[in-house]
Amino acid sequence: MITAIVLVNADVDKIPEVAQAIADLDGVTEVYSVTGDADLIAMVRVREHEELADVIADRLNKVPGILSTSTHIAFRAYSSHDLEAAFSLGLD
Repeated sequence: MITAIVLVNADVDKIPEVAQAIADLDGVTEVYSVTGDADLIAMVRVREHEELADVIADRLNKVPGILSTSTHIAFRAYSSHDLEAAFSLGLD
């Protein structure tokens, strides 16, 4: 699995719509609204390196309301979290 982290700067008036449009793209697993230098962070996970161009260059970058993006490709993961377990209340 290849993971790319895409920092997105968006038109401030359209951030929720841009976030949802990105989240709806195949290959995008999560979109976070964040503080800092970017408005949104999109996690892209694909099986083949070539698919990154399909998802990021051909679709994500063309979402209306995006002003700019910066893509970072992960080399390896040093920690994996089971988010469901991390947020579990322990109720069974």
